[in-house]
Amino acid sequence: MTQTDAILAALKAGPLTPLDALERFGCFRMAARVRDLRDRGHHIHTEIVEQGGKRFARYSLVGGRG
Repeated sequence: MTQTDAILAALKAGPLTPLDALERFGCFRMAARVRDLRDRGHHIHTEIVEQGGKRFARYSLVGGRG
């Protein structure tokens, strides 16, 4: 299973952050994997979250395929 496939499976279960992807899949470039999934037709929502003085993206799958 590729990182992209693993991230898609995780997104089907709920939101995912770049730190989650790094810890779970060793993925340093989650935004690139999200782009790959969008190119495949998946609709992925990006929410910018501010927590503890840091800003990061939280990705979630919207309704399966775009």
